[in-house]
Amino acid sequence: MKVLVLNSGSSSIKYQLFDMQGLTVLASGMVERIGENQGQIIHKVMESSRGDGTIITKTLPVTDHRHGFELMNQMLAETGVIRHSSELAGMGHRVVHGGEKFQTPVIITDDVMETIHTLVPLAPLHNPANLTGIRVAREY
Repeated sequence: MKVLVLNSGSSSIKYQLFDMQGLTVLASGMVERIGENQGQIIHKVMESSRGDGTIITKTLPVTDHRHGFELMNQMLAETGVIRHSSELAGMGHRVVHGGEKFQTPVIITDDVMETIHTLVPLAPLHNPANLTGIRVAREY
């Protein structure tokens, strides 16, 4: 059972893929400088429980968060840690500001998305990017 944990920020996407049966990290990475002329993706595939692994770095333009998620998914597929989205038992996403409404983890529904949207004024740089990350993750 694999779980993908995401943090889609204002100009980056950070992620870790966990094997919940073995309680290990299979891969991790980040897409940085989203929206700038020169973006970067750093992807690490774990080879041992000590954190040893292969690191792949690519420098290329990353136009927006949707493109960043596509690049992340490509790296997960190319390195073989996820061959198909059906391998994922679930995904988690960090949201910067849940106001007084969300102080513990919740299952994302359309109503939760709308509430997070109403809280954008509390975190105007982060909550919109968090919502984009959640939307794209839900599509996959």
